[in-house]
Amino acid sequence: MFRLFFFLCCFSLISYSQQISVLDAYTQEEIEGVEVQEVFSRKKKWTNTLGLVFFKDLNKKSVLILKHQNYNDLQIKIKNIEGSIYLEPNSEGLESVVLSISRTAEKKHKIPERIEIVTQKEIDYISPQTSADLLANISGIRVQKSQLGGGSPVIRGMESNRVLLVVDGVRMNNAIYRNGHLQNSITVSPFALERTEVVFGPASVTYGSDALGGVVHYYTKNLKYSKNKKINSKLFYRHSTVNNEHSTNFSSEVSNQKWASFTNVSYSDFGDLKMGKNRTHGYKEWGKIYQYSQNTKEKYYPYSTLNTNPNIQRNTGYHQLDVLQKIMLPIHQNVNLVINGQFSTTNDVPNFGKMNLIKDGDLRFSEWYYGPQQRLLISAQAKFRDYKSILKNGTLTLAYQNILESRVQRNFGSLDRNSRFEEVDVYSLNGDFFIPLGSKKQNKLFYGLELVHNNVNSVAKGEILLISGNKVEGAEINTNISTRYPDRGSSYSSAAIYTSFKQELSKKHILNLGVRLTSTLLQAQWDKSLSPVLNQKLVLNNSAFTGSLGYIFKPYPTDKISIVFSKGFRTPNVDDIGKIREKSGKLTVPNTRLQPEHLYSAEIGITKKLPRSKMYLESNIYYTLLNHYIGRKPSSEFGSAIRYDGHVFEDQDILANTNLGKAIIYGATFNAKWECVKDVKTYGGVTYTKGNSYHNQEPLSSIPPLFGNVSLGIYKRWFDVSFDYRFSLEKTLESYNLTEGIDNLQETPNEEGTPNWAILNFNSNFRYNKNVRLQFQIQNILDIHYKEFASAISAPGRNLSAAIAYSF
Repeated sequence: MFRLFFFLCCFSLISYSQQISVLDAYTQEEIEGVEVQEVFSRKKKWTNTLGLVFFKDLNKKSVLILKHQNYNDLQIKIKNIEGSIYLEPNSEGLESVVLSISRTAEKKHKIPERIEIVTQKEIDYISPQTSADLLANISGIRVQKSQLGGGSPVIRGMESNRVLLVVDGVRMNNAIYRNGHLQNSITVSPFALERTEVVFGPASVTYGSDALGGVVHYYTKNLKYSKNKKINSKLFYRHSTVNNEHSTNFSSEVSNQKWASFTNVSYSDFGDLKMGKNRTHGYKEWGKIYQYSQNTKEKYYPYSTLNTNPNIQRNTGYHQLDVLQKIMLPIHQNVNLVINGQFSTTNDVPNFGKMNLIKDGDLRFSEWYYGPQQRLLISAQAKFRDYKSILKNGTLTLAYQNILESRVQRNFGSLDRNSRFEEVDVYSLNGDFFIPLGSKKQNKLFYGLELVHNNVNSVAKGEILLISGNKVEGAEINTNISTRYPDRGSSYSSAAIYTSFKQELSKKHILNLGVRLTSTLLQAQWDKSLSPVLNQKLVLNNSAFTGSLGYIFKPYPTDKISIVFSKGFRTPNVDDIGKIREKSGKLTVPNTRLQPEHLYSAEIGITKKLPRSKMYLESNIYYTLLNHYIGRKPSSEFGSAIRYDGHVFEDQDILANTNLGKAIIYGATFNAKWECVKDVKTYGGVTYTKGNSYHNQEPLSSIPPLFGNVSLGIYKRWFDVSFDYRFSLEKTLESYNLTEGIDNLQETPNEEGTPNWAILNFNSNFRYNKNVRLQFQIQNILDIHYKEFASAISAPGRNLSAAIAYSF
């Protein structure tokens, strides 16, 4: 009897019953229908409507596997469960979670706008070299490149300062984001990202100016507390043959009950990029590089150098360092404080497009590079949950950013080196909150404010090099050159308030509406002794009232039909109004009468899950009217002849950003996802865009040709293997904008337009064990030569890439 009693007591210590709660990691909502399997006994149960499941006879060695079609699978030991189990939503289906559109977690089926989500699991699988390459893998986005160290995303026919970049709730767009092509998307390391969301179409109610084509919102690691001290670290290394890439990353997450921390450091070294050799387009010489400049800050060569391998694009390599540090502390029972520090810098990045311009039979520039592109972000974000009064739920974010950019150039046959330096300090305050309303808290009232102030400091210097043989001994300073932006300083400030309301009229009908009021102030001043055009102070005040109306009809839980009417805007910044620069023989000068451009958009979206199958179909059709849109045209505001950097520009060669009138952009996107058999999935998408100006009946700039992709893969617990086919139709000469020069027609063969292209990629991931993941990729398997539309640099040729990730 005593032995039986002793046995039962011991058994009770190692075997016990347990109620398990399963919640959404972002919304904290209970998840119904999660399959929970105990590994050793193979017993399966499913969570109820409260997200609960009850198991008997579990012990500390028990292991659970949780599965749900809308969430990533999770394997966890019983001894590691601390309270509830949180599942990370995947990016498929209407139950996936969206953070960006309302700046808080919302289910996708409650949002009328088109949203694309890339989770950390997908980022790891894609393994992009830069964040620009990550965006290029998202359906509906094209990325233009002037050089390897860059990438300008194009969304619905708009790019640069018509597309808003945001990181962790802080807008990256600043007062000198320009029209044309931007390279700032690479300053956020893909290694630090937990997810990336893209909002297609205007999102000015929530985000304000610049959110016309869409919003790219980068999210770094979301911190969590733990009952016991936890340390999770990871090392990553990747090598790629196409540009001799070496990328290394270290990340470490530390947490306990009172604080949590995340550290991420990455360094990438990129060599010169190889282009494809298989010229299916028929142009044998297009894109080949037969000569290049060996000039550096220390070395001088009077003539260009013969390139022994024309398929290697000399002067494209660079390196980049990224550092991220986040710390979360509880400052109240219902308030967490997150301190976020980010730093990104590069070495000098050659402007490949400029470095290959020909003049009088030789290269025009011996030097043309961007100085280190540096971004510093420091933010403090208070996260409120079930707090008081108007701070019920939401975030309050105070941020400071410092951005350094520079441009250095020198012509062959000249010892004069001109350097222009820009520094932008950005101070911002964002408040984004919501209050649940209704008897079941199904409705939400969103509201917030945004205050932003930009200080722009622009300086320039001219140098005359002192040469001894091939060595640069020093330089004589000649400061009498003009700056890129107002030399006596400029600033750009904005203040905004917004509110929106989501009402669930019934289970099948949801209404979203919102409004925003924004006021901006721009001030700039030039010194006549340095500026060729202005010696005055310019002050511009602008305001904009925007709104959106969205309606959702859900005939079935897995289907959605949505309609969105919205208005967006973009107020002219310092780059629009205050820039003086030369490009392709044209001089751009300020326009002191420039006004905001406005956008009116209508969109219909349909999401359909086919009955008795795992196929999802999604289509979006949109029509956009741009009013007072900003583009370049000849200007005589400062005379018919202007001397700049030793050259005289006259009449039609003097351009200014101007409100040109009306333009239209319309298009459609179709996507399909299908799990044809267990663990075998296929994805596909195609995007069509068209844009024309009423002003001169000319096509708009930045409109890509029809493009898309189709992929087929096997996705198992321990390995993934897939093939991806990507294609683009040709961009004919008739569809180019020949006035603005943004589309880089000179980079096409014989200036006839961009040929069509198609490439095939292979990707594989092998999880050797829970600590080691191996990856092998072959990109552009057939070694096709091509260029993305409007790009100066040829796309990568065949690339073999191998990577290893070790978690500990």
